[in-house]
Amino acid sequence: MSIQSEFGNDFYFLPLGGSEQFGVNLNVYICNGEMLAIDCGIGFADERFPGIDLLLPDPEFLEDNQHDLKGMIITHAHEDHIGAVAHLWERFRCPLYATKFTVAVLKRKLKERGLRKVEVNVIEPNEAFHVGSFEVHPIGVSHSVPESVSLFIKTVHGNVMHSGDWNLDPAPTIGKPTDADALKAAGKEGLLAYIGDSTNAEVNGFSGSESDVAKGLEAEFKTCHGKIAITTFSSNIGRVHSIAKAAQACDRQVAVIGRSLHNMIGCAKDCGYLADVPEFLDEGNIGFIPDEKLVVIVTGSQGEYRAALAKISRGDHRSMTLNPGDTVIFSSRAIPGNEREINTIKNNLSGAGIRIVTPNDTENKIHVSGHPCRDEIAQMFQWLNPNTVIPVHGERTQLEAHAQFAQSCQVKHTVVPSNGSIIKLSGGLATIVDHIATDVLAVDQKRVIRSDHQSISARRKLQYTGVLHVSVVLDGHGQLLGDPKFETVGLIDPEDPDEEQFEENLAVEIEDILDDMSAKSLKDDDVVAEELRIGLRRFCFHVLGIKPKATIHVLRV
Repeated sequence: MSIQSEFGNDFYFLPLGGSEQFGVNLNVYICNGEMLAIDCGIGFADERFPGIDLLLPDPEFLEDNQHDLKGMIITHAHEDHIGAVAHLWERFRCPLYATKFTVAVLKRKLKERGLRKVEVNVIEPNEAFHVGSFEVHPIGVSHSVPESVSLFIKTVHGNVMHSGDWNLDPAPTIGKPTDADALKAAGKEGLLAYIGDSTNAEVNGFSGSESDVAKGLEAEFKTCHGKIAITTFSSNIGRVHSIAKAAQACDRQVAVIGRSLHNMIGCAKDCGYLADVPEFLDEGNIGFIPDEKLVVIVTGSQGEYRAALAKISRGDHRSMTLNPGDTVIFSSRAIPGNEREINTIKNNLSGAGIRIVTPNDTENKIHVSGHPCRDEIAQMFQWLNPNTVIPVHGERTQLEAHAQFAQSCQVKHTVVPSNGSIIKLSGGLATIVDHIATDVLAVDQKRVIRSDHQSISARRKLQYTGVLHVSVVLDGHGQLLGDPKFETVGLIDPEDPDEEQFEENLAVEIEDILDDMSAKSLKDDDVVAEELRIGLRRFCFHVLGIKPKATIHVLRV
């Protein structure tokens, strides 16, 4: 079935990811049977996904309607908007559009995945272009990564503004302030809807300026003795610039650790950014610089186990160590859901006598959000005067707060979506008319799998139940020909003498189960295996209070 036959000649908005969680952003507009996708990003996995670090939006809807997908626009180079493209592009195969810096980042990611024949188009702020039935006007906005854009999308049914990530930083260290004149002009043309960033919809005031962070970091650095390690999002090029300027003012050199940071800095330099700061040190030269002359930017602000900061906190990084009296600065805030992992790193560092500084620990401004707070959102409403506000980019509480705030600002109508909501924009006030099933995918080391994949379900269960493996060798009549062999995982400490009795009792239980079986059943391998599985799980529950995953191997001689 085509999009045309399913949706007709109308105009719809469909969030497939990012409208109930932070990350995994994927949004779709449908007009006259043609589709335009915006952003395709990653999210961080939590304890529900053991062994998984990254989540991706499920592109099944795009894949099923690939003929009608005319293109995908990436609003900026943050991982939660760009990070899934290279993982998923082969499933939906369409032209890609982004600004110069974002294209530089995108091409590196595609190349790493072996994708070299992808149509990638460079777009410019204030230069309109067409994608199928959509006339798109990119508008430059300030954010913590260069060349971010909002998208003014015009159709025969009316216009919408898709904000992407933005704020009203009056003095960004990288790039230009948000183009207020272009936003005002779009508002004068009339808007069916504003589809907007909800990250800070609960926060009063303004987000602040990156220029103030550069000054705050300089003041903070002056209070530090020994090495300084500072962590932030690798894609926050504005923050990298602030760190470099602050270090320069304090007569410190800057080194960089982390592959993603090196990639982002390389893209920035290729596009003419960071030209006014000293060259960064190679990781291998850290040991040649006196501690009091060194600042090291490291990945891992969200507690990622494999990132540089986590390795340093565990003492197993190959080229970077921290000593008592050194300082670690978190120039970032925790994405909801990552607090536990971040606290693990902080505990490791604190236990080693390392000073920790977060935005809440100092009067110096060491972090500002790249997302708009309420005063900025109100200003956007005033410029655009939309008929409807549709909050996206946040958890449910942020979306609801954004909608309620819009109503307090006299916006006529709001629609709060869930992932999969089909929102009709044309023919009156926007309204949810249907819903499609959505999900997330998991990046499992070298493959991408569904979030309900049995391997993930099994890992989740094994976290709580442990494993019991048993092998028995029987003769043709079902009599044991030797001692059972078994192995437990996550049940006992095999080096604890007090728990040796458990293993002895387990062997006795196996013999008892076999003795209680009929001669006919003992000749059937499947029956023997099932009786042992049930009986041994019951035994473990009585002794340990745990029903482990049990696998039984029956061998006949």
